[in-house]
Amino acid sequence: MLSNCTLKCLRALVVLPTRDLALQVKEVFAAIAPAVGLRVGLAVGQSSVADEISELVSRPNLEVGIYDPEGPPVELQTSVDILVATPGRLMDHINTTKGFTLEHLRYLVVDETDRLLREAYQSWLPTVLHMTHSTEQGMYAHERRLCRSMLGSLNTTRRFGVERGFKGKTHPRLVKMILSATLTQDPSKLSQLDLHHPLFLTTGARRYRLPEKLESYQLICESKLKPLYLAALLQDIGGEKCIVFTSSVDSTHRLSTLLNSFDGLPFKISEYSGLQRQSIRSKTLKAFRAGEIQVLVSSDAMTRGMDVEGVSNVINYDMPAYIKTYIHRVGRTARAGRTGRCFTILRKDEVKRFEKCLQKADGKDCSSYSLPAGSVEALRVIYYSALEKLKESVGLEASRWRSARSKSVQSRKTKEDVNSTYN
Repeated sequence: MLSNCTLKCLRALVVLPTRDLALQVKEVFAAIAPAVGLRVGLAVGQSSVADEISELVSRPNLEVGIYDPEGPPVELQTSVDILVATPGRLMDHINTTKGFTLEHLRYLVVDETDRLLREAYQSWLPTVLHMTHSTEQGMYAHERRLCRSMLGSLNTTRRFGVERGFKGKTHPRLVKMILSATLTQDPSKLSQLDLHHPLFLTTGARRYRLPEKLESYQLICESKLKPLYLAALLQDIGGEKCIVFTSSVDSTHRLSTLLNSFDGLPFKISEYSGLQRQSIRSKTLKAFRAGEIQVLVSSDAMTRGMDVEGVSNVINYDMPAYIKTYIHRVGRTARAGRTGRCFTILRKDEVKRFEKCLQKADGKDCSSYSLPAGSVEALRVIYYSALEKLKESVGLEASRWRSARSKSVQSRKTKEDVNSTYN
């Protein structure tokens, strides 16, 4: 449908909550779109705004003799058909980038909708909806100015809705596609999307659905020896690609440091969390995709939408507090018809709460898992040694943090003294 359009305008917008997820979606679009003559743009945080502007907006190509210096100014125009964006950077372009417009938008795709509705992100959604509800006069005035600056009589094909509720409207129908494995049912949140006669599509009768070929297990551990049980489980898995989920970025960092302090574990372990710089996260994710890293210790930043081929196992080191979190975590394995396993490490007092949580999904059994005899005990001495190394590492990090903070305070104080001297 988009490939049939004559005039190059931004007609499809895909909004996602994180940079890594946006990059993943952009790669998929980039592999398909050129074959049908469409250009795809990317707008995400922690990347060059100037580079994005040069990709998203361009001046129309004018042939010699066509341009009239005394005529109306030549307007900038959008040079992509599809834009994949995170909300913050999208708002940056809406507010500051000349020539960037959503005036011709026909498709709005919102992925991980429940998260994007839960967090305001600079009021991106009401802004986008307002910009797509232009008046007929305003839209056609823009097109007349744009066409005057281009060779020939190119037209933007507009399809006006004729269903109930659209008759007589001056704006074209905006098709909205709302995607999530755990879509909210809160009317106050869904009403923000301004949906018109929505069609609800689901993969099953239950609200929450686990992957079809997922095997779920629970591993009961002694509460003070939880990391030791995790190390024994990783050894039992035997170096298969695995994601270990924790409840926070701090827990992710400590657990990754501890596991890397174990001597003799035959696989590479890395951290992936919001505490890291984007460049480090991207490098880590690339190495994990390539198989250079076998175990990724992650906060829930990894749970939404990320597709890494070959992840055979997911381990919930910290029990998920909500069924939604569990759904997103286990969705990293058993993808596209493949098999996968999920292990949840539990203390005895967590078992009933966990089983009650799982009842909200599709009722699959979560069997008990037993580690090979003696595997935990064999790692006990190494575990206590790793704990000592962790304490030393945490102490060094705290010392570096205090030193950096002291230097920052001193630098600020020096600047204030200099300013007061010369003022």
